[in-house]
Amino acid sequence: MNIVYESIAKLCLTLVLVLGISNAEAARLKDIAAVKGVRENILIGYGIVVGLKGTGDSSTDVTGQSLARLFGKLGLDVQGNSNIKSKNAAAVIVTAKLPAFARAGNVIDVTVSSIGDAGSLEGGMLLVTPLRAGDQNIYAVAQGPVSLGALADGSKVFPTVGRVVSGASIEKDIDSNFQGKKSFRLSLHNPDFTTAARMAATINGELGGKFATARDSATVDIVAPFSYEGNTVELLAVLENIKINVDSKSKVVLNERTGTIVMGGHIQISPVAIAHGELSIEVKDDSATVAAGGAAAAPAAAGGKKKGGGANRLLEIKNVTSVGDLVKALNALGVQPKDLTSIFQSLKQLGALQADLEVM
Repeated sequence: MNIVYESIAKLCLTLVLVLGISNAEAARLKDIAAVKGVRENILIGYGIVVGLKGTGDSSTDVTGQSLARLFGKLGLDVQGNSNIKSKNAAAVIVTAKLPAFARAGNVIDVTVSSIGDAGSLEGGMLLVTPLRAGDQNIYAVAQGPVSLGALADGSKVFPTVGRVVSGASIEKDIDSNFQGKKSFRLSLHNPDFTTAARMAATINGELGGKFATARDSATVDIVAPFSYEGNTVELLAVLENIKINVDSKSKVVLNERTGTIVMGGHIQISPVAIAHGELSIEVKDDSATVAAGGAAAAPAAAGGKKKGGGANRLLEIKNVTSVGDLVKALNALGVQPKDLTSIFQSLKQLGALQADLEVM
């Protein structure tokens, strides 16, 4: 289980509580894998937002030409004049996601983004905009009032980006013969050999035969049993709710700017000694000992004890070499986020941290 720590003060209390939980947590198959070919498609189009209160584009190159072409299609003779000026209109790019198995008549939300020097799209109306996919075919048509997100005080976060809720109507079905499939492939979101093998074994146990095969760390192929031929939807409805024990590599993610730390529960530390500023850290096979200089006394960690007195304090943790207990000891001594980041980097460079380290 991954634990996100928003501050170092809360880091260890939460971490120690959850480290006893197994890293292999049961999750539904639908949450850790996807069926190959069942995915969203990106749609894009170019449009015009009108009705702005003097906050539109000031230039005439793109917006003026677009308005001239629009007037021509509407039967208004502009006599070839593309130098139309209007601060109440803005050129925009319209994007949307076309859901898998979308059908004509369904509606989807669209995002509208200014491409000129418009100051704001507030109060604007998106005119009819065809939306195309990568194959250049039109799959949806968008139109509607642009809505901007706002903060609690009413200020606009990004006044040049807005949404049109249910603003696009799907005009073309996505062809598929999914119901008649006799085999399909599952792709894991986070490739892992152990998880893939467990998934195949669990599916075979559920179906009562050798129907699933793990091809690699990210792929599980499934052949539909005879009883489910021509009924793939019912088969997937059964499989996607199967619980799989998910495994993953040990990893520590550090964000130096925010002090956020993400780590798993199975991370171990090899015997090592590190000196960092006023901190002296020693990790042994049977204990992790942390010493720090300072006048303030550090509270004893769970299962540990304080030694000595005066300026130097020793905090000893018995019979552990895990990152969780080390971080708890460091937190008890008041270690700052920047110090913790440097310590983890040193541990990784020395090869003592048995996990991947990613610094953001």
